[in-house]
Amino acid sequence: MATSMREPTFWILTALVDHPRHGYGVMREAETLSAGQIRLQAGTLYAALDRLTAEGLLEIDREEIVDGRPRRYYRLTDNGAAALAVESERLARSASTASRRLRARRSAIGRGPAEVIFG
Repeated sequence: MATSMREPTFWILTALVDHPRHGYGVMREAETLSAGQIRLQAGTLYAALDRLTAEGLLEIDREEIVDGRPRRYYRLTDNGAAALAVESERLARSASTASRRLRARRSAIGRGPAEVIFG
């Protein structure tokens, strides 16, 4: 059984699908894509970026100096895209199962309690 991806990892990888971004850009894009549900803290983000790079899901695209400070851009690798695709499919299946069961529950309303529970 495949293990699920942590939500911050999912959003970091998703934020990097279309093009490379630096850390702050990843933070903003993840928050935007998640409709504000994910707000990555700098410490969490940079530890995750290091881990995901070590795992081969991300790679450094380039580094530049901005206002005297280094800025590192990260890019999604093919392995990262594949891992994100697997997780996206897993989430879609999970959501589909929950939705199907909720529809069945709604249609069962009106039947007797025993039928709803054991039906």
